[in-house]
Amino acid sequence: MTTSNTTSTAASRTPRGVLITGALGGIGRATALAFAAEGASLLLIDTAAPDPALDAALRAAGAAAVEFLQADIADDAQVAQAAARAMRAFGAIDVLVNVAGVMSFRPIAELDGATWRRLLDVNLVGAALLSGQAMRVMRPGSAIVNIASVHAHRTSALVAPYAAAKAALVSLTRSAAIEGKPLGIRVNAVCPGAIDTPMLHASPTIKAGIERIDPADLGQPEDVAALAHFLCTDAARFITGADIVADGGRMGRL
Repeated sequence: MTTSNTTSTAASRTPRGVLITGALGGIGRATALAFAAEGASLLLIDTAAPDPALDAALRAAGAAAVEFLQADIADDAQVAQAAARAMRAFGAIDVLVNVAGVMSFRPIAELDGATWRRLLDVNLVGAALLSGQAMRVMRPGSAIVNIASVHAHRTSALVAPYAAAKAALVSLTRSAAIEGKPLGIRVNAVCPGAIDTPMLHASPTIKAGIERIDPADLGQPEDVAALAHFLCTDAARFITGADIVADGGRMGRL
């Protein structure tokens, strides 16, 4: 069984329209490069300003087109703008990879409502809103991948809003997969463990934890990007509603 949106190495195939949020960070950037290598057309969404160096790298890697949109996916209007821009630019949304995420390292007793809402908005609601916009226009054979976290399954102190949002994102993935199946849209989640990204080094608490991690359990952004890309190909055509842990086997030993 094949679909009209299969990953292709043939130049005659229409490039897939791919949206990636959090695209200027470690996992987002690596994911953009993975899709560039297949010749996709990319709309990269991030709160940071466009990156000319990344633009050049993506085009050199083989991207058919590269567009940047500086936007906050926690904002309904900006989410709608992102989907509309992708349709204008590419004529289709074939792939959505929700990478954008933020963390807070504070005890639950010290958290206020604004912090809870911001983390839930970025890590969960933004992905939900953009998925909804994409599913309205996606064709059979399209795919969505949500980048969740091992914290959705097993967590620790000081990251309650992040862990709660990522657990909800996994649940959202299952619901979206059920609704997407009759439409030919597959939806999966990837749950990375410790990945060597700027976010991992953002907190002294996490830095201290990294020092105790076996180097074999510290992944690279490309490890997550490769899995996300695979889940959007025909090779993964029978996988939907799954959440796949990518942590070097660390969680299984804890």
